Amino acid sequence: MTPTSPSSATDTAHLRAGEIEAQASTETADSAEAAPRTRTSAIERAVQILDALQETARPATAYEIARMVGAPPSTVYSIISDLVVRNLLARKPDGTIWLGSRLYGYGLSYASSLDYLGVASEEMQALSAEVGETVQVCGLVEGMMVVLQMAEGPGHFRVTSRVGSRVPLNWTASGRLLVAHLPDAERVAFFRRHAKPSPTGRAETRADVLARLAREALDARLSIQIGESDASVACLASPVIDNSGTCVFTISIVMPEAKAAKGTEPFAEAVRTVAARIETRLGWQHRQSESIG
Repeated sequence: MTPTSPSSATDTAHLRAGEIEAQASTETADSAEAAPRTRTSAIERAVQILDALQETARPATAYEIARMVGAPPSTVYSIISDLVVRNLLARKPDGTIWLGSRLYGYGLSYASSLDYLGVASEEMQALSAEVGETVQVCGLVEGMMVVLQMAEGPGHFRVTSRVGSRVPLNWTASGRLLVAHLPDAERVAFFRRHAKPSPTGRAETRADVLARLAREALDARLSIQIGESDASVACLASPVIDNSGTCVFTISIVMPEAKAAKGTEPFAEAVRTVAARIETRLGWQHRQSESIG
């Protein structure tokens, strides 16, 4: 057995002490990194809960919400309780959960910061009165078309997509336009990720075809879809494009399919004219010369 010198024993002790210190430092760093992940997870769950309630458009029990977001009921119950205390969610007398009043204040503050929505709302109301049909302003949220504003027409025809509704991009005339400004490869990739079959089975789902149709619609300043998401509904949309060439939102006329089948030309002209006018009012005039015709 080889004897150990005092100096080597000391060196070994120092090495072990260094290893222990390094391990402790690593564990501390890992712990510090883990904390943000835990907080992020809780925030993500909260967002999932809010999204689930918005998509179902009705109050739901905590158990139903847990099933919708695919999370353990105990986790969801805890997060719901925290959100209820902060008025981000509200508990109804029957025990179901709905969106809280605090969200309304956030929504108002956000809407007031978007000047274009004020202009769009005025033009939307005027267009609805002119054509006698429902008119919507739509934007893009997380790969889905979302209805930002809506003016209902005076008739009995009612559309199912209300303000806040999210619809796959390939189901609607507006959806195609909202990503039509993207480069070709990005547009194809976007539709490949987000296109879904529609209830009628008539919506196009091939990414390359959707990408081509989207670009053609943008160039024409008009997108038309009839009966693709709903067998009785037609939609004509025109893009509102900013000075960078991005389709910021769309304005669209929603009408009965039977009415559109008789001719869409007057409605197409009206919606393109209004989209161009919105661009002019917002100072987005780079395409104004191309906007009509």
